[in-house]
Formats: sequence, structure tokens, C-alpha cells
Amino acid sequence: MSHIPKRKEKDCLNCGATVQGKYCHVCGQENVEPKETFWHMVTHFFNDITHFDGSFFTTVKDLLFKPGFLSKEYMRGRRASYLHPVRMYVFTSAIFFLLFFSFFSSVAFKSTGDDPLTKEKRKELIETREQEFKKEPGKTEILQQLELLKDTTKSVTMNEVERLSSDNIITLSGRNYRSIAEYDSSEKALPAAKRDGWLKRRVIKKVIGVNNKYRGNSQEALDKLGESILHRLPYMLFVSLPLFALILRLVYIRRRWRKQFYIADHGVFTIHLYVFSFILLLLVFTLSALRDATHWKFIEWFVIILMIALFFYLYKAMRNFYGQRRLKTFIKFLMVAFGSIIMMAILFLFFTIFSAATL
Repeated sequence: MSHIPKRKEKDCLNCGATVQGKYCHVCGQENVEPKETFWHMVTHFFNDITHFDGSFFTTVKDLLFKPGFLSKEYMRGRRASYLHPVRMYVFTSAIFFLLFFSFFSSVAFKSTGDDPLTKEKRKELIETREQEFKKEPGKTEILQQLELLKDTTKSVTMNEVERLSSDNIITLSGRNYRSIAEYDSSEKALPAAKRDGWLKRRVIKKVIGVNNKYRGNSQEALDKLGESILHRLPYMLFVSLPLFALILRLVYIRRRWRKQFYIADHGVFTIHLYVFSFILLLLVFTLSALRDATHWKFIEWFVIILMIALFFYLYKAMRNFYGQRRLKTFIKFLMVAFGSIIMMAILFLFFTIFSAATL
């Protein structure tokens, strides 16, 4: 409910109906003065997202401490007292990824390729490159790397050393082409029946492009790939939502018709589980950052306990929502956990391949 002054007139500004009370019984618009301050606009926006009139805190409390309760309440039709599952997912995921990309991702995935090499690391690399040069005295790039490493007048990074290498990032099973023009020329020289197909040509040209762009600098290529995968994580989780609900549908497909769950019911259960996971992971990342800052080893135990709590929460939520006995629920919990791990692995592989194709 807003704190904007109520209009004295009884006509609805939206539909023109006569208003009996604070809200129009036809369209539901609140009968308040149309002029509002910037602060009223901000608070109205936040309240509209979270239902900050009390249902937000009630929903979060029940979500955290009553596994499966919110999903069962939604299924029974008791929805006005709680935040809508879709709105809750949008709000929580937005906060999660905002904090994750702002504070946690840069620390968790920080590359060391641009850090200056220590004296010990330089000495180790010089010894390694000298041994390689003894085996392959014709490789001039090794001499260039040694010259760079032995120059103590300036700091050197691992990326700078790797840029002097002529090694490919990705090696093909057949011949490795130096350029796309060389590959096209080689293809034209072959009979039409022996030329590569459309997909293979695309893959080979992409490999050539990656090798030329990141030649000898595998760390930079890995950093770019990791960053690309990381920024596609929200899409991967969103795609996994209906797939996880489908796994639940298959696991509980033999329920009697009177207790049958629709795919939407499994979807609501999945959304509540994901929202709980977002909150739990934020706590895990915060504790991990605190451990790195303070070097308190005992924090690792809290992190482990929280990760175990996620699986325990899933079991309790399944038991409370689907209402089956402990042993049957535990067996189905194992099936759901195993199926979700396989599903996430396949999705991760797909998004990794897609991210590699955009390097």
C-alpha cells in the first residue's frame, strides 16, 4: 500500500468507474493523487517487485526454514500471503548475479597470467626452456623466450612469454593450417568428393582463427573462454529450470491420478529450490571471501556444511511437498540428484562449445 495522498474524487482515473474505497473494483487501480515524488516512485517500484508490505519477509522465512512448504501452499491455492514464485525468482536471481559479477567472480576466476613472474618462477622457466632448446635447437622462439626471461631490467608476465611461442592452442588430428587462405587453397586442390563438409569446414576455420588470435598464449584463451562461460551462466540456469521440472515429472510419473502433479507444480517446486540455492550460494561466496581475507581455516567447514545443506534441503522439500515415505523419498532424491547432475553436465558442455565458438 502506498503513502501517496488519497483522492477526494470517487471517479477512477484509469477506467472512470465509481470507486468504493481505496481501490477501484473494476480495474484495481489505487485511487490516489497522480502526482508523486521521486522517492514514492522508487519505493513503489521496490514494493511492487518484493511485496514489501510483509509478504516478502514471510516468504523468505518460510522458504529457508520450511522446505517444500511454499510450493505446497501455492498448489493449494493459498497465494495472496506470499510472493509469487516467478517474481521471486526474477528478483532473487537478479540480486544474486549482480552481487556475483560485482564482487565474487573477479576473485574466484582471477587470472595469474598478467602477474609479474617471481625470481624463482623465472629461474624455473629459464631451466625448462634451456632443456627444450637442447632437444630442439632449431626453434628460434625458445631463444626469444630465454632472452626475455634473462632480461632482469624489466618485469615479465607469463602471457608475455607465451606470446613468443608458435605453438597452436588447438591441434587438429590432421594437418595444422597457418591461415584460412592456406586451408581454402588446399581444399580447392582436392576433388569435390574428398573435400570437407560444411560443418567440418566451419570447425577447422574456427580453430585456425583461435590459433592465430591466441597463438602461444593458452592462458589468455582459457581466460576468455572462462569469462564467456561465466556470463552465460544465468542463461544456463534458466534453461535448466524446465529440465529439472521434467526430471521431477518423470520420477513422480506413477502417482495415482487423485494425487497427480502437473508439470507446473513441479515447476513451482523447482523455482523455490533455485531461489533457496541462490541465497545459499551467496552465503557460501561471502564466507569464502571472508576466509580468503582472514585466512581462517575453520570457515571451510561452514562452507562444506552449507553445501551439504543444499542436498538435505532438497530431500526435505521433496518429502514435505510430495508426501511420500522416507525410504521412497530418499530413493527418488538419489534419482533426481543423479539426473540433475547429468543434465547440468550436458548443459555445461553445450554452453562451453557455444562459448568456444564465439572466441
